[in-house]
Amino acid sequence: MKIELKRLDDAFHFEAISETGNVAHMDAGENIGGHNKGVRPMQMLLMGLGGCSAIDIVLILKKQKQIIDAFEISIDGEREQGKEPSLWKRVEVHFKLKGQIDKEKAERAVQLSMEKYCSVSKTLEIAGANITYKVSINE
Repeated sequence: MKIELKRLDDAFHFEAISETGNVAHMDAGENIGGHNKGVRPMQMLLMGLGGCSAIDIVLILKKQKQIIDAFEISIDGEREQGKEPSLWKRVEVHFKLKGQIDKEKAERAVQLSMEKYCSVSKTLEIAGANITYKVSINE
């Protein structure tokens, strides 16, 4: 996997380009001179967790012939305070699915993703994050 990163201004706005040509913008917070022209890198880790687990869950539920009409994920994280580097110490993930979905199958799909398949989840756990999750169906 190859990523190219290019600085776009005289501050902290960067463009990351994947080997397949997809683009993501990153920037620092205004408190250190950023301009909010992109996602902060630590936010991108949580976005990666959501994307990684979402792909797993959709794949699993499609194989089980579940019909997903809507799928949203809310992620709330807390970083360590007063430490450098300031790692994620707590991450809560709420999976919200709507459709013709068996609750037990959805819960099992989420469990498999978060505890077995999602590489981002495992990477964050190895770094010390306590990751918890819950599943809501048709709420």
